[in-house]
Amino acid sequence: MGLLLRRWRERRGLSLRALGERSGVSYVTIARVEAGTKSPTVTTLEKLAAALGVSVRDLFSAEPRPRTPRRRRTR
Repeated sequence: MGLLLRRWRERRGLSLRALGERSGVSYVTIARVEAGTKSPTVTTLEKLAAALGVSVRDLFSAEPRPRTPRRRRTR
């Protein structure tokens, strides 16, 4: 998970500090997650995903999933 998070961060051109500021997660925590010495909580993953503009599910993939349009329900 840590390597994938680093790839997403670097793909967005963000430093550890910049991602920390955007997400509200300490840059030290992000560095530890990327290094594999700390496991992120679900809340941390949600904050990081939002700051990176991806879904939590995307954080576990090297590439973003294509967005499929949802059908609108008609009554």
